[in-house]
Amino acid sequence: MQSMPPKGSAERKAILSWALYDWANSVFLLIVASAFFPVFLKQYWNTDGDPSVSTLLLGAANSGASIIVALLAPIAGAIADRGAAKKKYLLACTVVAAVATAALSLAGRGEWQAAVLLFILASIGFSIALIFYDALLVTVATEGQMHMVSALGYGLGYLGGGLLLIVNIAMTIWPHVFGLADSAQAVRASFILVGLWWVLFTIPLVVFVRERSIPETIGGRAAIAAALRQIAATLREVRKLRTVWLFLLAYWCYIDGVYTIARMAVDYGMAIGLKPTSLIVALLITQLVGFPASMAFGYAGTRIGAKAAILAGILAYIGATAWSYYMTELWEFFVLAGMIGIVQGGVQSLSRSFYARLVPPGQAGEFFGFFNMVGKVATVLGPLMVGLAASFTGSPRLSILAVLLLFIAGASLLVLVEDGESSSSADARP
Repeated sequence: MQSMPPKGSAERKAILSWALYDWANSVFLLIVASAFFPVFLKQYWNTDGDPSVSTLLLGAANSGASIIVALLAPIAGAIADRGAAKKKYLLACTVVAAVATAALSLAGRGEWQAAVLLFILASIGFSIALIFYDALLVTVATEGQMHMVSALGYGLGYLGGGLLLIVNIAMTIWPHVFGLADSAQAVRASFILVGLWWVLFTIPLVVFVRERSIPETIGGRAAIAAALRQIAATLREVRKLRTVWLFLLAYWCYIDGVYTIARMAVDYGMAIGLKPTSLIVALLITQLVGFPASMAFGYAGTRIGAKAAILAGILAYIGATAWSYYMTELWEFFVLAGMIGIVQGGVQSLSRSFYARLVPPGQAGEFFGFFNMVGKVATVLGPLMVGLAASFTGSPRLSILAVLLLFIAGASLLVLVEDGESSSSADARP
């Protein structure tokens, strides 16, 4: 394991600036996608009165965005490799997503159609930007630094998201202190703050991260045309790399469970009778626990191997999901939030860095396009399964059981993946 570059060096500044983007964009996933959007959709934008309807709408919104991202991800990844413009595309996607997030504040009571469309647009921008962000990991970190640098990003994401969430919770509890009329206006103001925060903390990456020069770089329409041709070639390449496609299949299963729980937990808690404010506080617990836990997982990845650490995290998810089926008290939700906080960031960060060690040199953007595509195809299934199950059965507890199957399948497949900790991507060939 290599240590971090010395303080004041350009390399260290680039690493910290790269990791700060997690601080920037994690507020969307936490405050909007996981907390306020589900609450507002159920209690403000959806006036139907049937909680299963808002659950179905939430699942459909997440799944709809994921379908679009799944179609765009390989193209975006190939473009990232064909031109030295990852930062430009990342910034463009970020601005679109941040503006759409802020615009949620304009959707009035009962206007769930506008809210869902804006949420889908913001989710697409969030996910596509991540493709270019993940592809920059191999630019700022050496192979020996990847686990720790990736974990640093997730750790800062937990810290930044938690910090802004504290402010937003205070705004909803004491709106008059902040010059707001009521808690509804506080939530709408929170959407604006998330958009501003997102753009502001993206600036260090744009300024201090230097992309590697790529021979024969192309841009614009030529890059898109070349990307489309490259997708077919990449599919053939992935098929030859047994370790890569087997890992992607395992990732497809378990990350579906991770994202489904993250985006549907608050809705599930409200469906079984828990108060929204308390549920959002539980999300804050996840964030506070998640920061040190993510860093600990990064260390564990360098000591026991990323695969072993990921498997440990998946087992914790299986236990938490099974417990949630029987959950009746708020304190149980708090305990489960702490359990998820311990493993959530670690599973995600180590998956990213483990995969980065498997991909062929010079094809990080292209392969991360497929990595993100797999993740988004997976998140089509999970939220939709939960939403449909809740709608057809009327029981949110039955719907959560489907998530267990995803974790079990993911863990079973991951066991079969050859450990690439001590081998190059070329060694991963069958």
